[in-house]
Amino acid sequence: MFVGLSDRKRFHFASHFSLTSLTHSPFSSLQFRVSFSAFLFLDMDLFETNGNGNGNGNGNGVEDSLPPPPPVVPPDVVPVKADQEDFPPPEPVKKKPSRFPMARRGTGSKGQKLQLLTNHFKVNVNNSDGHFFQYSVALSYEDGRPVEGKGVGRKVLDKVQETYDSELNGKDFAYDGEKTLFTIGSLARNKLEFQVVLEDVTSNRNNGNCSPEAGSPNENDKKRLKRPYRAKTFKVELSFAAKIPMQAISNALRGHESENFQEAIRVLDIILRQHAAKQGCLLVRQSYFHNDPKNFADVGGGVLGCRGFHSSFRTTQSGLSLNIDVSTTMIITPGPVVDFLIANQNVRDPFSLDWAKAKRTLKNLRIKTSPSNQEFKITGLSELPCKEQMFTLKVKGGADDATEEVTVYDYFVNHRNIQLRYSADLPCINVGKPKRPTFFPLELCSLVSLQRYTKALSTLQRASLVEKSRQKPQERMRVLTDALKISNYGSEPMLRNCGIQINPSFTQVDGRVLQAPRLKFGNGEDFNPRNGRWNFNNKKIVDPVKIERWAVVNFSARCNVQQLVRDLIKCGQMKGIMVEDPFDVFEENGQFRRAPPLVRVEKMFEHMMSKLPGAPKFLLCLLPERKNSDLYGPWKKKNLADFGIVTQCIAPMKVNDQYLTNVLLKINAKLGGMNSLLGVEHSPSIPIVSKAPTLILGMDVSHGSPGQSDIPSIAAVVSSRHWPLISKYRACVRTQSPKVEMIDNLFKKVSDKEDEGIIRELLIDFYASSGKRKPDNIIIFRDGVSESQFNQVLNQELDQIIQACKFLDENWDPKFLVIVAQKNHHTKFFQPGSPDNVPPGTVIDNKVCHPRNYDFYLCAHAGMIGTTRPTHYHVLLDEIGFSTDDLQELVHSLSYVYQRSTTAISVVAPICYAHLAATQMGQFMKFEDKSETSSSHGGLTAAGAVPVPQLPKLEEKVCNSMFFC
Repeated sequence: MFVGLSDRKRFHFASHFSLTSLTHSPFSSLQFRVSFSAFLFLDMDLFETNGNGNGNGNGNGVEDSLPPPPPVVPPDVVPVKADQEDFPPPEPVKKKPSRFPMARRGTGSKGQKLQLLTNHFKVNVNNSDGHFFQYSVALSYEDGRPVEGKGVGRKVLDKVQETYDSELNGKDFAYDGEKTLFTIGSLARNKLEFQVVLEDVTSNRNNGNCSPEAGSPNENDKKRLKRPYRAKTFKVELSFAAKIPMQAISNALRGHESENFQEAIRVLDIILRQHAAKQGCLLVRQSYFHNDPKNFADVGGGVLGCRGFHSSFRTTQSGLSLNIDVSTTMIITPGPVVDFLIANQNVRDPFSLDWAKAKRTLKNLRIKTSPSNQEFKITGLSELPCKEQMFTLKVKGGADDATEEVTVYDYFVNHRNIQLRYSADLPCINVGKPKRPTFFPLELCSLVSLQRYTKALSTLQRASLVEKSRQKPQERMRVLTDALKISNYGSEPMLRNCGIQINPSFTQVDGRVLQAPRLKFGNGEDFNPRNGRWNFNNKKIVDPVKIERWAVVNFSARCNVQQLVRDLIKCGQMKGIMVEDPFDVFEENGQFRRAPPLVRVEKMFEHMMSKLPGAPKFLLCLLPERKNSDLYGPWKKKNLADFGIVTQCIAPMKVNDQYLTNVLLKINAKLGGMNSLLGVEHSPSIPIVSKAPTLILGMDVSHGSPGQSDIPSIAAVVSSRHWPLISKYRACVRTQSPKVEMIDNLFKKVSDKEDEGIIRELLIDFYASSGKRKPDNIIIFRDGVSESQFNQVLNQELDQIIQACKFLDENWDPKFLVIVAQKNHHTKFFQPGSPDNVPPGTVIDNKVCHPRNYDFYLCAHAGMIGTTRPTHYHVLLDEIGFSTDDLQELVHSLSYVYQRSTTAISVVAPICYAHLAATQMGQFMKFEDKSETSSSHGGLTAAGAVPVPQLPKLEEKVCNSMFFC
């Protein structure tokens, strides 16, 4: 570009080019300043080398092999100094202010007052002058290798405390089990080093270089035989990292949260974890589980539900409290490995086991071997059966290097005199390293207790778990009171030193019961739901559709299809839905019943389309399996994405009027009808919402099962339509990187005039369905985020939504209300002296709520099973200006507009719909080829590291429907 110019002119031209081209570009002033200043100082920055051509003085740059570059300005030419008039100083970049969760505006007053108890126990903090000192912990073996296995750290630190008590000034630790330790007050020095020997470290987590027990196979080294197996030396380094004032807790209780507050609370929670660890509990985040068979419930498949307790400190309006709740985790059934495998694979005997599957299931589980009772971690299975698997054995009494080859079976039966009943023809368990295996016959191995089972539960297991872990309110209160006594936190020295005392009584709170909203049905009939429920007996649907041009498809379900159709038509008439006779009933050809799901669906469509006069409007699909049918995903994808046909799947087992009514409610909503309306929606008289066009969004992200790091996460956003209604919705669903919680496709600019994001699609639909009106207000309900992610919702997701609005119309400034709904918490409410759950509509916004932020708990539904779990709503932003009462009533009302059911639901309908839409479209990908997203990319498993396959777009005829209902 600069060829033929003199050096002085070239410099002027470069400066001018840099300035003019960038000031007329769409890029920011920041980019301009960086580019221009870089150009101006090119000769100073880039070519100030140390004689090796790479400018960084390390002699290993890419430029090593290249000749030095020519100078930009020859030494005899002085660059012309730029005038101030030509180059005014750049304006400082205005950093966009971050949004933070808003403060509480006051408490509500509507509703009937009700005294309640909650599972928060008041905590008195009598020491706020001290400091927690944080130290980094580095553990290594004698030879310098870092200790990587879990579980060893606590034993090592206990030994350090026992051995070096005086050097530690007699201080107690709060140790997180990994790399962080806290003390109250400082240790003697900022860096301390210790060395300890542990005599009793079993090899359950990390075997170091030691071999297993002396008599086990593959031990052909005399020295290894004589080495004392259990003694091991550890080096421990403690380095000062931070100082946390206890005052931070007191400040937080007054609503003044400092940056130290979360850390100070974390220290208290670590003390609780450590207290549980000393009692031999399994720790899962803030929950702990005792090894007590009384707490185990068999849910099938070799899996137990293990009941334990959650405990964590919470800052609340009434001070610091300890939240204790019943918690359940899944564990492997302890005992003989063979019994577990038979139950897990649901086979009759060990000779029917799938050993490839068994190998995957057993990897990394811990076992004890008999008769030595030593503990090991399973690394794999032998390739050959026990009677054929050879290893090299040192010959006793022979020459130093005398060895012989024997089978594992022969060694245990003849050399160790251990009788083996059934292991001869089964693989051995390997607990050694890949190049140095150590084998044990299967029947000598038993699984250790309290090992977590992290795979997804089957439908039957989940149902069994719910059945066996439910507790009525009074029983739960009794169990929690006992748990607090058994925990004996008063004996924990660290808590005593913090001046912490825990009140053993449940905290009293003030609740209010909101009145259920009035519902509108067909024929102008009104109804007030009682106890959060209603039914359609003698009632008609408010806005019925006509079910026409439809057919029935039967995938080998065993039922009287003709009778089912007659009953459906009759039931429809009673509810006000006109159901025409179906065109035909298409039965699956018997020869395809064992074919893959995709083939079965294709063959059914070929059969159907050959006989139908045109594409049907609706298909009723009968499936043979009640839950998790493999046909469901391919069938839905074929209908919704390829043909735009609304479809309802059922697995008819017990068909009665109630069942058929529920089916008709779903069909009516999917085809565009309405089952019931709120009275205030019909009037319309909802505060604020009915006065100005208001869009309601429900947002959720669903992730693959634990351990499935190559399954994309699915983000779903549903939006209200036909304002002033708040009962009609449509959905937009996209895939995104696995395990990523923030939705990243809300705004997706692909060109100056094109945005392919989720929000644009929903805004355009609202405009088209609401009389060409843009929403003045946008209400966002966000599910599934924790408190640590609130700022991301406000500063990432909300920013994208605002960008999408501005992209449509630069001058459009809608007002926003952002609410996060959480179900995954441990706060429960109880009616004192009553066996019943709290009544539906119970709202709590005092005492156990946040000391500063705007939150409240709502039990909108009637808890019929176990103890009601309230939904915890956090209002992060309210630009619209709702009063506390109006907002709580709106949230309560949105629990009554769920078109699939005749009950109030536990969380607002838009969030439930988003969850349904994400789940249903996730089934589309169930049988897709996943080879692209896993092993071909080096097995990447980190969040966001794998390429994401896109979901198919829904056909135009159904994309605006409530297909997910």
